[in-house]
Amino acid sequence: MASSNSASNGPLSRQADWLNDYRPGLRIREQGSVLAVGDGIAWVSGLPSAAMDDLIEFADGSQGMVFDLTTNRIGAVLLEETSRLTAGTAARLSGRQLSIPVGNELLGRIINPLGAPLDGRPTPEQTGWQRLEAKAPPIVARELVTKPLYTGIKIIDTLIPIGRGQRQLIVGDNGLGRSALALDTVIHQQGNGVRCVYVLIGQKRSTTVDTIEILREYGAMEYTTVVVAEASNLPGLQHLAPFAGCAVAEFWMQQGCDTLVVYDDLATHAQTYRELSLLLRRPPGREAYPGDIFSVHARLLERATCLNASHGGGSMTALPIVETRQGEIAAFIPTNLISITDGQIYLDRKLFTGGFRPAIDIARSVSRIGGHAQHPRIKEEAGRMKLDYLQFLELEVFTRFGARLEASMESAIARGQVLRELLKQDRLATLPVTVQMAWMVAFNDGLFEAVPKEQIPARMAQLASGVHNASLRLDSPREAWRKATAHWLRSHEGKTT
Repeated sequence: MASSNSASNGPLSRQADWLNDYRPGLRIREQGSVLAVGDGIAWVSGLPSAAMDDLIEFADGSQGMVFDLTTNRIGAVLLEETSRLTAGTAARLSGRQLSIPVGNELLGRIINPLGAPLDGRPTPEQTGWQRLEAKAPPIVARELVTKPLYTGIKIIDTLIPIGRGQRQLIVGDNGLGRSALALDTVIHQQGNGVRCVYVLIGQKRSTTVDTIEILREYGAMEYTTVVVAEASNLPGLQHLAPFAGCAVAEFWMQQGCDTLVVYDDLATHAQTYRELSLLLRRPPGREAYPGDIFSVHARLLERATCLNASHGGGSMTALPIVETRQGEIAAFIPTNLISITDGQIYLDRKLFTGGFRPAIDIARSVSRIGGHAQHPRIKEEAGRMKLDYLQFLELEVFTRFGARLEASMESAIARGQVLRELLKQDRLATLPVTVQMAWMVAFNDGLFEAVPKEQIPARMAQLASGVHNASLRLDSPREAWRKATAHWLRSHEGKTT
C-alpha cells in the first residue's frame, strides 16, 4: 500500500495530471523583421503592439530599444549588436522595459549602462532591478534641502555651497578643470556616508582609465560605482548612460542613503541624442537638436532630490557637467541645463590662464539652495564675503589706470587680494570643513593682513596642521577658534619668514 501511494505522488503521476489539465489553445505572438540597419539604428516592421522604450530581441542575439514609432515601421536604437544583424533578421518584443540590476554589490564596480561588468570581475549579485526611465518623486515625497554636501573646495563650500539633494551644474570650456571639481567632490565624500555614482558619457578610453585610476588611488572606489559608455560604444548605450547611473543612485536614495551622481558630461549626451534623432529622421530644431532635448534632461535631473522620512529620507545630489565653446554660456544646451538646475559653477578661461585655480568665476556662479543647507557657523563667517569679493573685483579695475584711491578703498583692495590668494587651491587637495572654519575666522579677524601673499599657502598648511592636531569642532565657540588660529599663525611666523 505504501509503495502504491508513493507511486501515485511521483513525477509520473504529476506529469499525467498536467496532461489531463492541459487544454490546447491558439497562441499568437508578434514577429517582425529588420528592414534596414546601420549607424546604431535598426528599422523594424511587423510589431504593431510595440510601445516606446520596449525592448526588442533579434534572432541573432542583438538587442534594441523602441525609440521611434511610425505608421508602418519602428525605429529602434541598438544596445547590443552582432555582425550577423542584417535586413531580414527576425525580431520580437521581449515583453519588458529596460532595467538595471542595483544593490550594494555595485560599490567599487565598473559597469556599462546595461549593468554588465567592465572590470573583469564576475557579474555582481543584484538586490533588485531599477527602471532606467522612472517618474521623478512627487512634491509630497520631497523634503527641503537642509544638509550640506561638502566638496572640500574652499571657494565652493564657503561662497557657492551645495546641499544634499541639490542639482548644481558645472559649466565651462574644455580643459578648465570641470571634471577635476567633480572628482575632488567624490574623493572628499570618504567617511561622510555618501555613496557616489560617476557616469562617463562618450569619453575617450584614456580619459576613462585616468578617472578610474584617480578614484582608486585615493580610495574612492570603496563607495563609488562607475558607469561607462565610451566614445566607441553604440550611441544607444551612450544615451542610456546617465539614466543608468541615476537608477543606481535612485535605488540607494529610496533605501534612505545619501547619494551623489556625476554626469560627465551632458553636452556629449545631447550630441548623441541629436545624432540618434537625426538618424531616425525626427525634425530638427535649434542648432539641429530635436525639440524634446529639454524634456530629456529635465526628466533626468528632476529625479535628484531629498526625500522626506515617510519615503525613505534619502537624497540624491546631481552634479551635471556641460562644456561650453569660447565661454558661450548662452548656448542652447547650457541655458537649458541652467534653467533646470538649482545653480551653476562657472569656470572662466581668463582666470585659469591668470593662475587662479580652481578658475571659478564668482560673478557668474550661484547656488540657489545651498545657502539654506549651510552650517550656521560657516554661514556666519562667510557672511558678506562673496559681496565684498565682487566689490573688490570692481575696485581693482581702477588700479590698472593708476587712479588715486581713498584709504578705505585701498584697504578693501588689499583685503580682497588676500582673499583671492586664500581661495586658491590645488587639485586633489580637498580640505575638511574644520579647516575651512579656521581660515575664515583668521581672515575675518585680519590675521592674514600682515602676511606676504607668497607666504599664504604655507600659512594655510600651518592652519590645517593645527586643526588636525586640535580638538576643536565646528560648533566650538568662536572665541576658541580665534585664539587657536592666532596661536597657530604666531607660533609659525618665524618659520615662514
